Amino acid sequence: MAKDFGEVFQLSTMTSLLDGVYDGAMSYDEFKMHGDFGIGTFDHLDGEMIGFDNQFYRLRGDGTATPLQSTDMTPFCSLTYFKPQQSKTFEEPLDKAAFEKELQKLVPSSNLFYAFRIDGVFKEVSTRTVAYQEKPVPMTEAVKSQPVFHFKNVAGTIVGFWTPAFAQGIAVSGYHFHFIDKNRQGGGHVMNYVLDHGTVQIDQKTHQSLYTPTTEAFLKANLSRDDLEKEIKVTEG
Repeated sequence: MAKDFGEVFQLSTMTSLLDGVYDGAMSYDEFKMHGDFGIGTFDHLDGEMIGFDNQFYRLRGDGTATPLQSTDMTPFCSLTYFKPQQSKTFEEPLDKAAFEKELQKLVPSSNLFYAFRIDGVFKEVSTRTVAYQEKPVPMTEAVKSQPVFHFKNVAGTIVGFWTPAFAQGIAVSGYHFHFIDKNRQGGGHVMNYVLDHGTVQIDQKTHQSLYTPTTEAFLKANLSRDDLEKEIKVTEG
């Protein structure tokens, strides 16, 4: 398969997760053919996915980070081949809101797709990791029991995407980031952070490719959400 460096590959949709579709639709051996960089979750919501430098990890609610095995399954992920066109180093501390304003200044439009990688030292990072779900409950229910971790003065990497507003529900519009510490011992879905100093790399993308699963759960899912924005706000923190 030829590498498409302009593509964001999207497996399934955020609306399917909101409806409790957690059955794995693609294995690591399969989805790694679509990118060397990305984020997602796992079968039964058993952890958060982060990948960069062609190394992918599962971040679990027990605070661990483990490299993926070939048969690990995902119901939802966003992937790309990361080829940044620009970078910028920040020497002064910036909280989440201030830093993301700086990111907006570096890109030509909020109507395009971007992949971001941030390497640095963080004064703090707050993450969550949804726990294994035995039964398919709505994601707004699943996140009620999620462990939350607070990292202080930690070196690490944040990976993720900017998705335009028009693609809300396919992915998560706006910034969607995951974090792993430098020692590859823990991390999760990013809720808040304060960057002390570090470097951001940005890869502007030209298109999104959506793969729709054929699992029974996906085929029977209600993907028309009555209050999409509220549900995503609850689940994404």
